[in-house]
Amino acid sequence: MNTVAAPHDRVLSGMRPTGRLHLGHYHGVLKNWVRLQHQHRCFFFAADWHALTTDYEHPQQVAEHTQDMIVDWLAAGVDPGSAVLFVQSRVPEHAELHLLLSMITPLGWLERVPTYKDQQEQLRDKDLATYGFLGYPLLQGADILAYKATLVPVGEDQVAHLELTREVARRFNHLYGREVDFESRVQAALRKLGRKQAQLYEDNRRAYQERGDQEALAVAQALIRGQANISLGDRERLLGNLEGSGIIVLPEPQPLLTATARMPGLDGRKMSKSYGNAIGLREDPDAVAQKLRTMPTDPARVRRSDPGDPEKCPVWSLHQVYSDDAQRAWVQEGCRSAAIGCLDCKKPLIDAVQAELSLFRERARPFEDDPGLVREIIAGGCEQAREHARETLDEVRQVMGLGYR
Repeated sequence: MNTVAAPHDRVLSGMRPTGRLHLGHYHGVLKNWVRLQHQHRCFFFAADWHALTTDYEHPQQVAEHTQDMIVDWLAAGVDPGSAVLFVQSRVPEHAELHLLLSMITPLGWLERVPTYKDQQEQLRDKDLATYGFLGYPLLQGADILAYKATLVPVGEDQVAHLELTREVARRFNHLYGREVDFESRVQAALRKLGRKQAQLYEDNRRAYQERGDQEALAVAQALIRGQANISLGDRERLLGNLEGSGIIVLPEPQPLLTATARMPGLDGRKMSKSYGNAIGLREDPDAVAQKLRTMPTDPARVRRSDPGDPEKCPVWSLHQVYSDDAQRAWVQEGCRSAAIGCLDCKKPLIDAVQAELSLFRERARPFEDDPGLVREIIAGGCEQAREHARETLDEVRQVMGLGYR
């Protein structure tokens, strides 16, 4: 399913810190983040706790990798003035929410997460028989729900993971979704709408509840979702009051499916550091040029005069990302007729990749020269993140009966 986003939606996404990033990360994730940060309230985080679920025996490089990764985010155009950038372990509310959600999450829900057995098969060299590995999908859920994120950018293969978070939120709301002073809070929220808007809300609420008028329900829902001058909590109360269901303490996040370019590696497979076929976002220009010049091509082109087939050549996959229609037509005609050689074909690609990477290097330079700038950005982002997460935890504690005063 895809989701139509609204301006007030909150978006949350994160990455495990594994070191410096490559072009696959940029075209697969970061380019999308750069677009989203200007459309919604975005929270982007370094998932250092998640990194420990599979590499708990080697935590020494996590902090260094986190710093390097966030520099690459900044180099790619992610703007700390437009999005909140933070480190997971610096916001302990994630851990508390994870603990509280674990109290209500059936064990079978975690065991049936698709990647649980898949990764155990794929990573046989690692000890994954730990509570942390079993519970990491619930920690992912806490990451999302701590900010009441309504949208989570995912690929088609990740939708099933998000469904666990939705199920947990649904179960939590069913168990705890009623405030003791709900009615008075609804009335206070209505006063913020103004008399005319509040009356329109009430008229449509009665039409729906008394006569089952679905159109009236849709009008009232649109009215509340379009209000920019009320808090997220008040919006949830008014929406819940429409259907008589109380409040939604933890909104169910929706998958945000977006078209992402599959960035091929130098050998035609998916770009990955583990395959040794990647180009780093801040890699040395000479090294980049050498990697591209020596890329494998169509094996049928033994001699310069031999015609080739671009569809059998890894270089063609890069043209799909970096070249326009005219350039691709030139490649198709020139390769099949042997009018151009493989180095001729690679030359415009080298120029395009170098131009893109030069921009990344330029943006990264101030942060490389002064690592303190990155630490300041992280500290500021973590404090902003904590403010939002604290609000959620205050509500969660209250409805669970833990709101000691």
